[in-house]
Amino acid sequence: MFTGIVEELGEVTAVENLGDSSRFRLRGPVVTEGARHGDSIAVNGVCLTVVEHEGEEFTADVMAETLKRSSLGALTLGSRVNLERPTAVGARLGGHIVQGHVDGTGEILARTPSEHWEIVKISLPADLSRYVVEKGSITVDGISLTVVEAGHDHFTVSLIPTTLALTTLGVKQPGDPVNLEVDVIAKYVERLLAAGQGAGK
Repeated sequence: MFTGIVEELGEVTAVENLGDSSRFRLRGPVVTEGARHGDSIAVNGVCLTVVEHEGEEFTADVMAETLKRSSLGALTLGSRVNLERPTAVGARLGGHIVQGHVDGTGEILARTPSEHWEIVKISLPADLSRYVVEKGSITVDGISLTVVEAGHDHFTVSLIPTTLALTTLGVKQPGDPVNLEVDVIAKYVERLLAAGQGAGK
């Protein structure tokens, strides 16, 4: 489990196409400290498994399903990525419950700068819109954010200077894809309500 609090901006140092999958090598001195084979690291909000670890770099295999459902397939040599290690038991939950299981992708539609923050408008797939509510939580490229406005096909978030400086959302521009993970609690509530209605028939 993750919290959506990005630990560092990493970099893709190699991409190997394996046909039905890809192998990425990524640099991240913070997240690789003490990393071992089999550990999990979130890359732009996608939970990946460490295959190899050497120095400040680690490799991870990404299956075709993940490449199709996330924006990781668009990563190239030199791409910057948000990195986060799983939260430790007993640690503070700084963001919200994030699984690292991407629900879909959106696209940066617009950026509106203000004096001390920036409003970013992001497209929202139709099948995810029911889970996104004003002042609710959403994960964008692995970043735990609060929804400012929730439309039927888009939402907006307000980014503080720290988020702009320390994550990929500081540099992504209109047209760039982002990974989206909605609040898992909303999905469980929907499933339970549907089961309850079915039982009452």
